[in-house]
Amino acid sequence: MQGLLDMANMTLHLPEDSLLQPAWDYIQRHHETSVRSPLFPVFLSVSTYILLVAAYTTLDLLAPSWPWLNRYRLHQDRHIARASICKTLGLTTYNHLVFIFPAAVAQWLWRPPIPLPQKAPTLTEFLTGVLACTVIFDFQYYFWHMLHHRVGWLYRTFHAVHHQYNEPFSLVTQYLSGWELFSVGFWTTANPVILQCHCLTTWAFMVFNVWVSTEDHCGYDFPWAMHNIVPFGLWGGVPKHDAHHQRPGTNFAPFFSHWDWLGGTAYDPSPILSFKDKNKNKET
Repeated sequence: MQGLLDMANMTLHLPEDSLLQPAWDYIQRHHETSVRSPLFPVFLSVSTYILLVAAYTTLDLLAPSWPWLNRYRLHQDRHIARASICKTLGLTTYNHLVFIFPAAVAQWLWRPPIPLPQKAPTLTEFLTGVLACTVIFDFQYYFWHMLHHRVGWLYRTFHAVHHQYNEPFSLVTQYLSGWELFSVGFWTTANPVILQCHCLTTWAFMVFNVWVSTEDHCGYDFPWAMHNIVPFGLWGGVPKHDAHHQRPGTNFAPFFSHWDWLGGTAYDPSPILSFKDKNKNKET
């Protein structure tokens, strides 16, 4: 009890160091060689994306025959064609083989194994690190995205391929040009380095980034989606990014809403009912 409560200063000391340290000790004891490899962050990001896309694509194939699932789709009367799945999967595979795999091999050959710190980050450092990386990424991509819409040559050359689908689904997340894939990957890798994040924080940010990016494109308004969890409309999420694919001059920010509010590019997709609105209508 004395370690938790400093009676002299009347302050409560939560044992933050102990929350992540056991997990970090386990990783170092049993998986040190694997996580020190320069290939590990690439493996983590790619495997997370594959798992998420596999799950969402399965839902896309089941939704037409499962009404209880289809009711969560933003566009309930238009289903994902198998030809679209094959086309987006083809470009995604091409990008991974031509761009991601050679870059990963180059890192493996030329970059030494990553040193692992003995101490895990505190819970506060872990959470604020993930949040800070996400906020900075959101800022970077907002301006990159807006520039590639406002400058015609940039849009036609690099970004137009992503807008071939005005009703996105999960595989559209990485239906990108090589330049856009490089830009997103560079910021995802560089931001934790700039902020000097613990490698555990870095890996968590990479997984979170892939997760919310895929969710933005999935086309489902699930009750656990980020835009239904984060209050006050601060998170754009699935409806606003879906609206961006239909009104490309709006909603440039990938995650948060504040840059679009400040930049005058926000668009509220009011015709598309949110999960909460659907429930209200159902009750009435």
